[in-house]
Amino acid sequence: MMRGHSEEEADDPRHPDEHIAPVPRISVQAYCETDKTLAAVTAAGEDRRLAKAHLTAKDGGLAAAIEAYETMPTPNVIVIESDGTRDILEGLDDLAGVCDPGTRVVVIGNPNDTAPYRELVRRGVNDYVVGPVETIDVVRSICSLFSASEAIITGRVIAVVGAKGGVGASTVAHNVAWTIARDLSLDSVVIDLDLAFGTAGLDYNQDPLQGIANAVLSQDRPDTALLERLLAKCTDRLSLLAAPATLDRVYDFGAEAFDAVFDTLRMTTPCIVLDVPHQWSGWTRRALVSADDILIVAEPDLANLRNTKNMLTVLKGARPNDRPPLYCINQVGMHKRQEIEVKAFAKTMESQPIAVIPFDSKLFSTATNNGQMIAEISKSHRITETFQDIANRLAGRGEVRKPKRSLLGPLLKKLKAKTARRGQAPHRKAS
Repeated sequence: MMRGHSEEEADDPRHPDEHIAPVPRISVQAYCETDKTLAAVTAAGEDRRLAKAHLTAKDGGLAAAIEAYETMPTPNVIVIESDGTRDILEGLDDLAGVCDPGTRVVVIGNPNDTAPYRELVRRGVNDYVVGPVETIDVVRSICSLFSASEAIITGRVIAVVGAKGGVGASTVAHNVAWTIARDLSLDSVVIDLDLAFGTAGLDYNQDPLQGIANAVLSQDRPDTALLERLLAKCTDRLSLLAAPATLDRVYDFGAEAFDAVFDTLRMTTPCIVLDVPHQWSGWTRRALVSADDILIVAEPDLANLRNTKNMLTVLKGARPNDRPPLYCINQVGMHKRQEIEVKAFAKTMESQPIAVIPFDSKLFSTATNNGQMIAEISKSHRITETFQDIANRLAGRGEVRKPKRSLLGPLLKKLKAKTARRGQAPHRKAS
């Protein structure tokens, strides 16, 4: 696919709802003509989606690449920059003579290039990007080679975490996942990562004998067949990888302990929701940084304000090519509690929350005790609508704009009903 830049994209290098799937373990070598492209490619190697790739960037362009591969094997992906001074088709013919079968080629072109895109494809070019390029352009191009050509589902990973313990992050995660599965018709999996105290099994009224601990502690690398056996079916489209919620062992893990589980589920499941516990360890940080989108759930108090600000700062810095993490404010309006106003909270964050969820102890406690979701308790409740809005945003469907309610709406509805009843009244027979 030929790519370029629009003026709108110049200020926002990533569309808010764009989903770029990570690459598998591959080797990438880039040969650049300009310092700007060299810097962009080098920065791309630090992006979370290329974390498993071994990427090296050198200068010299097409000529340097041809010379190098005459004496060494080619990597999985070659990125070539054209400066427009040499016939690119002739250069690609020379490169083809030293390339191993199966190597994929990305060309960063120059506006002066006159070669038709069809001719580039005939010479084995897998993607052509019109320069100058930004870091996200390089990431997008390399990742698209695999997500588009491998004929596999590359699932979207959504991580939900609380800014503080007890703020209701798990409840939000479970309701949002249920809504994505039901209302957006996306096959989804919830992974309860709070292995000692997880509540997903209770919230979905499930009591599976196995779950995420079996997958992580397995001596063999978890594959699709193993995970299918461990998943508990909650609805037709929603499955659960439950936490054991037992204290018979200490759940200490290395930073990469969950990578294999997430990678395997990405191949078969369109949407994966991570219920991340409120703790800061190597694996929780990695789970958050590696997710496609992050939702921080906070309450309107000082500790949550501080923690949310700190988490946003750290996660933004670790994900410079992603849209910033999102946050929502939960349990607003709790009786006799001093709260920070939403406006003041948003001013400190320098961004608006994607949702403000009011405190409703009766509604949420009823749902929890029954093992139900909020929508199952009250389909038309405004909190149900709020979870639908969050689900749309996190699943890449954008913001839902509700039609404005007219003040005359209820009155007109009554008048229509009254008119209908008059029309249905039986007519008297003439005597």
